[in-house]
Amino acid sequence: MFTPLDHESGVRRLLVAAGQAPSVLNTQPWRFRVPGRELVEVYADPERRLRVSDPRGRNQHVSCGAALLNLRLAVRTAGWRPMVFLLPSSEEQPDLLAAVRLGAAIPATTEHRELYDLVPARRTSRRPYLDRRVPPAVMAELRLAASREGARLVTLDRHGTADLLEYAAMAEDELSRDHDYRAEVAAWTVRGPLYDGVPDYALAPRASRDPSPVRDFGRQHGEARFEERPQLAVLTTPGDRPADWLRAGQALQRMLLVATRHGVSASYLNQPLDLRDMRKRRDPHHRRGHPQMIIRLGYGPYVPRSPRRPAAELESALV
Repeated sequence: MFTPLDHESGVRRLLVAAGQAPSVLNTQPWRFRVPGRELVEVYADPERRLRVSDPRGRNQHVSCGAALLNLRLAVRTAGWRPMVFLLPSSEEQPDLLAAVRLGAAIPATTEHRELYDLVPARRTSRRPYLDRRVPPAVMAELRLAASREGARLVTLDRHGTADLLEYAAMAEDELSRDHDYRAEVAAWTVRGPLYDGVPDYALAPRASRDPSPVRDFGRQHGEARFEERPQLAVLTTPGDRPADWLRAGQALQRMLLVATRHGVSASYLNQPLDLRDMRKRRDPHHRRGHPQMIIRLGYGPYVPRSPRRPAAELESALV
């Protein structure tokens, strides 16, 4: 029986799906190999790592974990069970983050097909959201999605949200005074010859009041009123090592696809986590785990998709 790895079109389908994952500053910091047409290897692309804001590689691992979840869905909907090995050769090949073998042939479930079909529909929306809360039943589905990948989605109450917004604003102020950080962000949010960058339509207008529920990338245009009570959640993992970061990325993407199914938008407020990583600070271990992503949820307008690396470029990474 033929598998998706036996022909170029099958391989391209898998890698195109993987390449549509969300990533920090749209760096898309992954590359792939299909050695011997027997498995798919997911590598961290060292040329697309954020050296200043991501010194541990945590954000890169989270981004590649999201791509891994998409790859798993593509394998599953092709009729095969994905067998995933995280960090299979961490000492000899530290950039090799995961390997996916095709296990037994098995029909895709309705859920797998639905989530796979939503991969190209997922967006990051930094625009103002409606003053409408995500219903408890939907939030429960998002928490379940995260838990299925070994992570936890912690929702914040009014006071927790207010505190975190203030903390994010303070972190943003400190980061804005770091010349190297500003230069790195600018390099990845301005379109250039080597990559597409983050386009203007994917950025946010300036919030009409403080603290802002969206990140300031230094290219905000205009001013807008954002939702009165932003709805924030924190994605956590039991540990804070590379394997945990990869699980966080898979949990994030599964949760985002479920959110897309319900018409829920998402953006990120990760300045406190970036500052923690840059200053080599350790967050105190909490019973709810180590924070890996700070997520704003709500109902926002449609936004176009950020540019993707072309399929030919992904295929050129094959060996």
